[in-house]
Amino acid sequence: MYALMLVRYRRPLPEIEAVTQAHRAYLRTLKEQGVLLASGPMDPRNGGMFLLRVQDADPLADLDTIRDNDPFFKAGLANYEPLVWNVVMGKEGLDAL
Repeated sequence: MYALMLVRYRRPLPEIEAVTQAHRAYLRTLKEQGVLLASGPMDPRNGGMFLLRVQDADPLADLDTIRDNDPFFKAGLANYEPLVWNVVMGKEGLDAL
Protein backbone atom coordinates (compact mmCIF):
# COMPACT_ATOMS: atom_id res chain seq x y z
CA MET A 1 0.00 0.00 0.00
CA TYR A 2 1.14 3.55 -0.66
CA ALA A 3 0.64 6.90 0.99
CA LEU A 4 1.39 10.55 0.51
CA MET A 5 2.44 12.77 3.37
CA LEU A 6 1.82 16.45 2.75
CA VAL A 7 4.02 18.71 4.86
CA ARG A 8 3.19 22.40 5.42
CA TYR A 9 5.72 24.65 7.12
CA ARG A 10 4.51 26.50 10.21
CA ARG A 11 7.63 28.59 10.74
CA PRO A 12 9.78 30.93 8.58
CA LEU A 13 12.29 29.37 6.15
CA PRO A 14 15.39 30.26 8.22
CA GLU A 15 14.00 28.06 11.04
CA ILE A 16 13.20 25.29 8.54
CA GLU A 17 16.68 25.48 7.01
CA ALA A 18 18.31 25.14 10.43
CA VAL A 19 16.78 21.64 10.73
CA THR A 20 16.82 20.60 7.06
CA GLN A 21 20.05 18.59 7.31
CA ALA A 22 18.64 16.44 10.14
CA HIS A 23 15.32 16.11 8.28
CA ARG A 24 17.07 14.88 5.12
CA ALA A 25 19.23 12.44 7.10
CA TYR A 26 16.01 10.98 8.55
CA LEU A 27 14.50 10.70 5.06
CA ARG A 28 17.64 8.94 3.77
CA THR A 29 17.14 6.34 6.52
CA LEU A 30 13.54 5.81 5.38
CA LYS A 31 14.75 5.49 1.77
CA GLU A 32 17.35 2.88 2.76
CA GLN A 33 14.60 0.92 4.56
CA GLY A 34 12.46 0.92 1.40
CA VAL A 35 9.74 3.04 3.04
CA LEU A 36 10.38 6.36 1.28
CA LEU A 37 10.05 6.24 -2.50
CA ALA A 38 10.33 9.96 -3.28
CA SER A 39 10.33 13.30 -1.48
CA GLY A 40 10.96 16.96 -2.07
CA PRO A 41 9.91 20.52 -1.35
CA MET A 42 6.92 22.24 -2.94
CA ASP A 43 7.23 25.21 -5.28
CA PRO A 44 6.74 27.75 -3.82
CA ARG A 45 8.69 26.44 -0.85
CA ASN A 46 5.95 26.37 1.78
CA GLY A 47 6.21 22.65 2.52
CA GLY A 48 6.95 19.33 0.90
CA MET A 49 5.61 15.90 0.10
CA PHE A 50 6.67 12.27 0.62
CA LEU A 51 5.61 9.23 -1.39
CA LEU A 52 5.75 6.26 0.98
CA ARG A 53 5.27 2.51 1.06
CA VAL A 54 3.22 1.57 4.16
CA GLN A 55 1.89 -1.65 5.70
CA ASP A 56 -1.60 -2.73 4.67
CA ALA A 57 -2.54 -3.76 8.21
CA ASP A 58 -2.41 -0.27 9.76
CA PRO A 59 -1.16 2.37 7.34
CA LEU A 60 -2.18 5.33 9.51
CA ALA A 61 -0.13 3.97 12.42
CA ASP A 62 2.87 3.71 10.06
CA LEU A 63 2.32 7.30 8.95
CA ASP A 64 2.02 8.52 12.54
CA THR A 65 5.36 6.88 13.37
CA ILE A 66 7.02 8.40 10.31
CA ARG A 67 5.68 11.85 11.21
CA ASP A 68 6.54 11.57 14.91
CA ASN A 69 10.19 10.80 14.14
CA ASP A 70 10.72 13.57 11.58
CA PRO A 71 12.97 16.34 12.97
CA PHE A 72 10.65 18.98 11.45
CA PHE A 73 7.74 17.57 13.46
CA LYS A 74 9.78 17.17 16.64
CA ALA A 75 10.82 20.84 16.41
CA GLY A 76 7.23 21.99 15.81
CA LEU A 77 8.13 23.38 12.38
CA ALA A 78 5.50 21.71 10.20
CA ASN A 79 2.02 20.25 10.02
CA TYR A 80 1.54 16.85 8.37
CA GLU A 81 -1.41 15.50 6.42
CA PRO A 82 -1.26 11.73 5.84
CA LEU A 83 -3.14 10.38 2.82
CA VAL A 84 -3.43 6.62 2.31
CA TRP A 85 -3.47 5.95 -1.42
CA ASN A 86 -5.10 2.95 -3.10
CA VAL A 87 -3.19 2.97 -6.39
CA VAL A 88 -5.23 1.46 -9.22
CA MET A 89 -3.39 2.65 -12.34
CA GLY A 90 0.40 2.62 -12.51
CA LYS A 91 0.90 0.38 -9.47
CA GLU A 92 3.44 -1.78 -11.31
CA GLY A 93 5.69 1.25 -11.73
CA LEU A 94 5.54 2.03 -8.02
CA ASP A 95 6.10 -1.59 -7.07
CA ALA A 96 9.33 -1.50 -9.09
CA LEU A 97 10.73 1.35 -6.98
